[in-house]
Amino acid sequence: MVDFAPGPLPTQDVLFAVDGVAGRILLNRPRALNALNAPMVASALAQVREWERDEAVRTIVIEGAGDRGLCAGGDVRFLREQAATDPEAAQGFWREEYALDHAIATSGTPVVAVMDGVVMGGGVGLSAYASLRVATERSRVAMPETIIGFFPDVGATWLLSRAPGELGTHMALTGATISGGDAVAVGLADTVVASADMPRLVERLAAWEELGPEVGDVEPESELMGERSWIDECYAGDDPAVILDRLTSHPDPAARRAGADLAARSPLAVAVTLEALRRAARLESLREVLDQDEVLGRHFLAETSDFSEGVRAQLVDKDRNPTWRHASLADVTRDEVLAFFD
Repeated sequence: MVDFAPGPLPTQDVLFAVDGVAGRILLNRPRALNALNAPMVASALAQVREWERDEAVRTIVIEGAGDRGLCAGGDVRFLREQAATDPEAAQGFWREEYALDHAIATSGTPVVAVMDGVVMGGGVGLSAYASLRVATERSRVAMPETIIGFFPDVGATWLLSRAPGELGTHMALTGATISGGDAVAVGLADTVVASADMPRLVERLAAWEELGPEVGDVEPESELMGERSWIDECYAGDDPAVILDRLTSHPDPAARRAGADLAARSPLAVAVTLEALRRAARLESLREVLDQDEVLGRHFLAETSDFSEGVRAQLVDKDRNPTWRHASLADVTRDEVLAFFD
C-alpha cells in the first residue's frame, strides 16, 4: 500500500509518494473529476522540480484519484468568479499551469501519464508532454474549450497543429471527444493499455522493470483516422466561416454533425482558435506556444470575450443556452481576431 501525502503546499487536492524509484503524483479531487486549482498546480510544480534533483527518483508518474479519469481540466467556474474581482490572479493561475506543463515537457526525469478515463483541457496539458503517455480503452480525450467560449490552451495547439492532416483542427474547433486509439493517432498519446492492467504497469515502473513490447497490448484502433477524407477536405484553410459551410453542406453525415457542433460553439472563440492553431504550426517550440496562450488568456478574461457567458451556460446555470457576442462566424471580423494576439 502506497502512502500518499501532501507535498510542498498544505493541500489534500494533490498528493505525492515515492514508491520504489517512482515519484507518484495523485490528483485528488475525484468528485470534481480532479479539476485543477491553484494550490494543486503550485504544489505539483514544486514537487516535480524537487524530484528532478533527487537521483533516487528515476521516473515520475501522474495519476488521477477515483475511477472517472485523470483530470477534466482547470477549475474554470472558480476562474470565472476570480476574473470578475482579480483578473491578475486568474491570469497567474494559467501562467503557473503552463509552467507545470513546460516542466513536464522538459523534465530530465522521465514522466509517465496515466490517461485512464477522462483527460480534458488541463488534463491534456499534464499528460500530452509526458515521456510516456498511456491511454486505455476507457480514455475520453478532448480540448473542449470552444464550448465555453475559450480556446485550447495549455500549449495544445502545438500538438494539434502537428496532427495528421486536419485532425487537430477538427478537435480544436469543435471540442470533439476522442478515444485512446484516436489520441495515439492524433499525437496526444503513445500507446493503449487495458485499464485493468494499469496498476501492474505502475508497479513495474516503481520497480524500474524494463517495459517490453507488451506495453500497448490493446490494438489502438482509430475511428478518427477513418474520417480523414472529409475532415481534411472541410477543415482546410484559414477562414472559419468557409469551414463551417463545407461541413454543413457535405454529403457525409459525420461532417454535417461536426458542422452542427461547430455552429453551436462561440463564434469568437472558434475564429481565435483557428488563428492560434495556424500560428502554432509556424512557431518553433512549445515555449513559444505557451507564451502565445498567455496573451490569449488575458484577452479571454476581458468582458468583451465569450468566456464568462460560456462557463455560465455550461457549468454554472447549466442551461446550455449561451448568448454569444456574435450571431455567426461570418460576423466575427478579422480585426477582432487579430486583437487577441496583441
